[in-house]
Amino acid sequence: MANTVELKKLCTQVRRDIVRMVHAVSSGHPGGSLGCVEYLVALYGAIMEHHPNAFSMDGKNEDLFFLSNGHISPVFYSVLAHNGYFPVSELSTFRKLNTRLQGHPTTHEGLPGVRVASGSLGQGMSVAIGAALAKKLNNDNRTVYSLHGDGELQEGQIWEAAMYASANKVDNYIATVDYNGRQIDGDVDHVLSLGNLKAKFEAFGWTVLENHKGNDIEEVIASLNTAKTYLGKGKPVIILMKTEMGQGVDYMMGTHKWHGSAPNDEQLKKALDQLPVTLGDY
Repeated sequence: MANTVELKKLCTQVRRDIVRMVHAVSSGHPGGSLGCVEYLVALYGAIMEHHPNAFSMDGKNEDLFFLSNGHISPVFYSVLAHNGYFPVSELSTFRKLNTRLQGHPTTHEGLPGVRVASGSLGQGMSVAIGAALAKKLNNDNRTVYSLHGDGELQEGQIWEAAMYASANKVDNYIATVDYNGRQIDGDVDHVLSLGNLKAKFEAFGWTVLENHKGNDIEEVIASLNTAKTYLGKGKPVIILMKTEMGQGVDYMMGTHKWHGSAPNDEQLKKALDQLPVTLGDY
C-alpha cells in the first residue's frame, strides 16, 4: 500500500495521462476522468485487495471494482496501468485501431482489470450486485465496489437495483456516486434534478455516507475506510462524493463543456503546464 505522498504524485501523473490520451486521438471524456482521479487512485492504491499479476475474470478471494460510467475510461486505464495490470506504454494506443483500450471498457479484447463492458449508463449497479451475491454464495468475504456518475442516476435501472440490493441485504457492496453536478448537456439540476439523493437512498434502505472533498485523497481514503465499517450489517453502502469535473486543469473546471471534448495542441500545453511530471510520461 502506497503512502499518501506517493498517491498524490500518482494523481498528478494520471491527470497528465488523461489529457494526453484524449488529445492524441481528438476524442474521449477528460472532464469526469479528471474529477475521479483521487477516487480510483485511492481505491486501487490504498483500499482494495487485488491481484494485478494474477488477474482472473472470476475474481475469487479479491475485491472487485466495476466502472459503471464507462465513458471515463481514460482515468480507469491509467490507474490500472500504473497498478501493474498492463504496461503503462499501452496507454498510447487509447481509442486507436485494434487497441485493447476502447473508448468504453470492453471485455472482448481481454484487457486485464476489466471484468465487464460498460458505458451503457445505469447498468453497473446491477452487475456489481450480482458479483456481490456471487461472493456470498461462494463464501468469499471480499468486497465489491462500483462507481457511478450523478447524471447516470437519472436512469430507472439504478433504482430497481437499489431496491433489490437492500431487499436482499447485499451488505458486502460499496457504491460511490461521482457527484460533480454536471453531465453532457449541462448542470444535472437543469437537465433532470436528482433531488435529495441522501434521503432517497436512505428511503431505499441503504447506508448513506457523504464525502464533500472527493478531490482530496486523504478524505477519499477516509470515506472508503468508514464505508467498510458498515459492511456486514444488513445494508448496502453508498458514498455521495462531491468532485469537480475537470479537476486539475483550470479551464476545464466549473463547466460541463469538457465532459466529452478533447483539448487541441495549445490547450494540451496549457493543461500540462499545470500538471508537472511526477512519475514519467508514457
